[in-house]
Amino acid sequence: MMFILKIIAAPAVLILTLALAVLGFVFSLASWAFGILYFICAICGVFEWFIQGNMSGGITALVLAFLVSPFGLPAVAEWLIDKLGELNYSLKCFITG
Repeated sequence: MMFILKIIAAPAVLILTLALAVLGFVFSLASWAFGILYFICAICGVFEWFIQGNMSGGITALVLAFLVSPFGLPAVAEWLIDKLGELNYSLKCFITG
């Protein structure tokens, strides 16, 4: 019975390994683009709030800058990729052990 489960798990390991490679590459490109977008949004938010005096527009831009900063959405994506990596490792251990 365990042999059948290992045969079933083998394609999942292959798919997860390939998906993790692609997701890692896409994540590195997206974090680069989000870094530039974060800088632009932060500068625009500070300019909007303090120079033009529009407090709501400035806070909105700063919240958007936080979401695309390394502490916002990229951190969530990195956490998900790490969890998929742990699942892949667990399946590999199940197959080999």
